[in-house]
Amino acid sequence: MPPEDSPVPTEYPVALGRTARRELARHGFTTYAQLTTVTPKDLLAIHGVGPKAVRILGEELTARGLTFAD
Repeated sequence: MPPEDSPVPTEYPVALGRTARRELARHGFTTYAQLTTVTPKDLLAIHGVGPKAVRILGEELTARGLTFAD
């Protein structure tokens, strides 16, 4: 795992916030396609990923013709 302050390469926008991007990557989520396997509730259970991050990710998925899992 990268150090705490090291940027994590992901597809996610900067608007998501560094903490959310880092924690998603630590849980194995670095691409939008990977997010289609989880629900918003699953993501909210990850420390550092809050409602705003889930909203942003949902909008980004929709823009790509993708959705969260049901």
